Amino acid sequence: MDSERPDSGRRELWAWVVATALGCLLVLVAAGQTWARVLRNDGGAAPTGGDLSPALTPVALAGLAGIVAVLATKGLGRRLVGALLALCGAGAAAATWTALSGDNVTDWLREQNVLHGATDLPWESAPLWPAVAAAGAVLMVAGGILAVVRGGGWAGMSARYSREAGAPAKETAQVKDDKALWDALDRGDDPTDSR
Repeated sequence: MDSERPDSGRRELWAWVVATALGCLLVLVAAGQTWARVLRNDGGAAPTGGDLSPALTPVALAGLAGIVAVLATKGLGRRLVGALLALCGAGAAAATWTALSGDNVTDWLREQNVLHGATDLPWESAPLWPAVAAAGAVLMVAGGILAVVRGGGWAGMSARYSREAGAPAKETAQVKDDKALWDALDRGDDPTDSR
C-alpha cells in the first residue's frame, strides 16, 4: 500500500507540470496572435495580444520559470513560488481583460496607422486568442494554488549527489578497475581521491 503513494504523488506532480506549463504556453502563444481585426482593408496593421498588453509575454515566461522553481524547491520555498505562480496567472488574466478594452484597441490602431491617414479605424475583436489566453491564465492560477496547497507532498529534486550537513565524508580506497570506479561514483565517493 505504501509503495503506491510515491507513484501517485509523482503522477500528481507531473500532471501539475504538464497542466501548468500548458497554461503558460497558451498565454505565450496567444500573445503573439491577432486579437483585433481592422474592418476597413486599407493596409492598416492589426494588433496582437502582446501589442495590446505587453505584460502577457513576461508573465507567461515568469510562469514557466516558476514551474522549474517549484520542481527545485521544497517546503515553504515551494509554497512561496506557487503563490508567485498564481500571481503570474492573475497578471495574465488582468492583462487579457484590459487588452481588449475599446479605448486600448482604438488608441493602438490610431498610433500605428497614423501614416496611412486613418484616425478612427473600425475594428472587431478576434475572440479566439483572448479566450485561449484566458484559459491559460486560469491554468496558471490553478497551478499556483495547487502548488501552495499540495506541493508539500510532492517529491523534490534528487539529493543523491549532495552530502548531508552533519555526515562525515566517507573514507574511500583507491579503486583500480572500472566496475569499482562506477560503484564509487554511485555511492557519491570520489574515486580519484588518493587519501
